[in-house]
Amino acid sequence: MTESNPNTDSYDDVSKMLQDLNKDLKNMLEEVENISAQATWMAFDMVVIRTNPTLAESMKRLEDAFIKCKEEVEKKWREMLDKPKNNT
Repeated sequence: MTESNPNTDSYDDVSKMLQDLNKDLKNMLEEVENISAQATWMAFDMVVIRTNPTLAESMKRLEDAFIKCKEEVEKKWREMLDKPKNNT
């Protein structure tokens, strides 16, 4: 008969639990670091926009121009795809 040592089983369980805990803590720390970096960039952007209000207006104009350009490219692309091919 093989007898299992309860101390060994308990040690393995605790070791596995500590490894899982360590892994979870590392993942949480990475998430917190990412959130911290995002918050820092948001604060930086807010400072820049408050310091230079024309920047926000310029960004809005740039975004509007991009959207118009994107719509025009999509329109032309659809027209080109819908255009029948001439096999002459």
